[in-house]
Amino acid sequence: MSTFGTPSGPGDPDALFGLEEIRPGPPVPRPPGPSFRTSAEARRMLEVREIHAEPAAAVSPRGREILARFPDAEVIPVGSHWRIPGLHGNPGNAGNWVRTKKTVLVLGERKSLTVRPNGRSADWIAPGAANGCAMACAYCYVPRRKGYANPVTVFTNIEQIIGRLGRHVAASGPKREPNQCDPRAWVYDIGENGDCSVDALISENTADLVHAFTRWPTAKASFATKFVNPDLLLLDPRGRTRVRFSVMPPEDARLLDIRTSPVEDRIAAAGDFVEAGYEVHFNFSPVVIRPGWEEAWSGLLRRMDDVLPRTVKEQAAAEVIMLTHNRELHEVNLAWHPRAEAALWRPEIQQPKRSENGSWNVRYATGVKAGAVEAVRRLVERHTPWLPIRYAF
Repeated sequence: MSTFGTPSGPGDPDALFGLEEIRPGPPVPRPPGPSFRTSAEARRMLEVREIHAEPAAAVSPRGREILARFPDAEVIPVGSHWRIPGLHGNPGNAGNWVRTKKTVLVLGERKSLTVRPNGRSADWIAPGAANGCAMACAYCYVPRRKGYANPVTVFTNIEQIIGRLGRHVAASGPKREPNQCDPRAWVYDIGENGDCSVDALISENTADLVHAFTRWPTAKASFATKFVNPDLLLLDPRGRTRVRFSVMPPEDARLLDIRTSPVEDRIAAAGDFVEAGYEVHFNFSPVVIRPGWEEAWSGLLRRMDDVLPRTVKEQAAAEVIMLTHNRELHEVNLAWHPRAEAALWRPEIQQPKRSENGSWNVRYATGVKAGAVEAVRRLVERHTPWLPIRYAF
């Protein structure tokens, strides 16, 4: 039997596991009875009326499952999930931002299966099984990629995605030195351009990924979420998936985190997720500088210290991410949520920044940002001393 091991190649005597370990396993079983995805709350998040589908994606096993889940939706064939006339690149869609996210779904096949290095939150960025989101956070960078409308795109070739990840995990071998991502496991972010908790309302892609990482002893999946999906508690992750609940002061979230679970619910869910076998961390993201922001974060941290059980505190860690904004997104927001821009668009304390993909963003000026990061560190030390900060930027 051929095997994949450390980077020395196939057949290496120190190989970690064989080919059968990197192939997708059988479908993840679900208990009988209704699931959260059939609930009224889930239907408020996603009421799909229109599905734009690449033909190969529509006829794939995963595509057929999704189409059966939304039998009343109009199915519109498209040549590419990237270029959909009337949806992408149409400035007139900005005013329908939220409605589009709720009622439109796109099915495609992921062509690029690149695993990219990261080194901040995760060691690697996995090829995602979806992009876009049904939520509508006013600061989110993802919508800029397709322009004016960014509903969820589900990639139906999940077997290829998992196979690519399995080969990468096997070739990487054991993690030999601890780092800020994890002391022992290679961490793969599986939800860079979406929210896996919401994706799980649509398909089994998230479940398949969680299940796959239980078979890879040197690796760990990770994703950030602002949505509490109880169906994820049924997946038996066996400690190989890290859920990062993104939190901010509730008054900020009510203005900026549109269509997400209340911050209080995200915090309250942490104990259930640890009990179900997940590792749970927290994203303080984004930290928005506004009048009274330090007092608001103090209140949030005190709340976390009061309500989180010991089981969460013993294994938790945090990331601190200061707001980065973008002029194009600023213009889109002005069309659907101008109130948010009063908090997000602060030219007097922001400066241009070129992102890793070459686009120009704005972030807090160097001195302002450094002072704010230090302030957050002090607040964490004071109110949640049990919570180490893995990184802050």
